[in-house]
Amino acid sequence: MAFEGLRQNISELDENVSSYVEHSIEYAKLKSFKISMVLVTYLAKVLLVGTIAVLAIIFLSLAASFSLGYAMDNMVYGFAIIGFLYLLFAIVGFVFRDRLNKPLLQLFSKYFFEEP
Repeated sequence: MAFEGLRQNISELDENVSSYVEHSIEYAKLKSFKISMVLVTYLAKVLLVGTIAVLAIIFLSLAASFSLGYAMDNMVYGFAIIGFLYLLFAIVGFVFRDRLNKPLLQLFSKYFFEEP
């Protein structure tokens, strides 16, 4: 008699543990899907806005270079000034590149550690 009750308890425990493991796996799959979709949509937005911004910067740079070139009567100087301006931006970006890590980690950890 006692063994029958113990056997039944062990059988219920086995069912509960397997159900828990199954649900945990499903939760992990859903969580990883959510995180990957947030990342994909974020990257798609960044790519779209970034492409448009790069095109705008190219056209504005050409306009500024031609304007400076006409103002100084030498196109080379106009393009050189804009080129040095971009070089200055690149140096400043390189110097402050480590300050970009913290905001990015905060942004993505918000999605990763968010509870449903």
